[in-house]
Amino acid sequence: MTTTRSGSGRLMLLDTASMYFRAFFGVPEITAADGIPVNAVRGLLDMIARLVGEYRPTDLVCCWDEDWRPQWRVDLLPSYKAHRVVAARPTAVDVEEVPDPLEVQIPIILEALEAFGICVIGAPAAEADDVIGTLATDAGQPVDIVTGDRDLFQLVDDEADVRVLYIGRGVSKHERVDNAWVREKYGIDARQYADFATLRGDASDGLPGVPGVGDKTAATLLNRFGDMAGILAAVDDPDADLGPGPRGKIKAAADYLAVAPQVVAVSRDLDLDRRGIGCPVTPPDPQRVIDLAERYNLESPAARLVQALTR
Repeated sequence: MTTTRSGSGRLMLLDTASMYFRAFFGVPEITAADGIPVNAVRGLLDMIARLVGEYRPTDLVCCWDEDWRPQWRVDLLPSYKAHRVVAARPTAVDVEEVPDPLEVQIPIILEALEAFGICVIGAPAAEADDVIGTLATDAGQPVDIVTGDRDLFQLVDDEADVRVLYIGRGVSKHERVDNAWVREKYGIDARQYADFATLRGDASDGLPGVPGVGDKTAATLLNRFGDMAGILAAVDDPDADLGPGPRGKIKAAADYLAVAPQVVAVSRDLDLDRRGIGCPVTPPDPQRVIDLAERYNLESPAARLVQALTR
């Protein structure tokens, strides 16, 4: 019997760590019979059930952080996510030094995803963002990217039907991000978002930005010159329509701007093992799901996910 659906319908890419961090901090503490915390597992399964039930993807992938802070990015920009390393006991979802009660749940999350037949894809020295960028590019089908991180707005592409389901305020209040949404929010097109973040900075990723350049100036520069290359060319062109203030600020940040765009840009060309991409209709081993649910106090979220997948 076929246990997955796959085809030319929508591909849903889940920024898994973004989701289970939010589940951990947003779902009240609950434990299995042996005392192991399972709030992140329960919350993640419920998120997936809600999204699958609403959007009915034909293909579903949990994209995985094999390396949430790749060394090549740190080598280019040492401040990249550096603040997320220092907190031994993080209390916010933008800190990725994993607290012990969440760390013990990650193997259970992987076991649950495998039991349900949900494809998990990661890559060495790559973040989930890079996996998502690769799978979303030239996908040949509409794509929904589920994330609570703004970095992935750079992948929004109306022509290719790639959008972000932004869960920054929670799955129940998620927003459908297309190019018009990005333009209304930031005054730029989605294809310019990576350069926008580079210019104005992003404290959540340890991007200092160009001192003195905020959202408004960054948007003005990008609308006038198109992209970072256009801005840098204008700085070196005395006849360009660029005032002395912004020109001086961009020049002073030359070293930062020489490396930051590479750090901010999501990879789109990873060599990925794409076997198993599809959306399960039924778990490949239903008894395993039953046993897992009983062992880890997951009966209710497991039942909701089964219902969403089979409906």
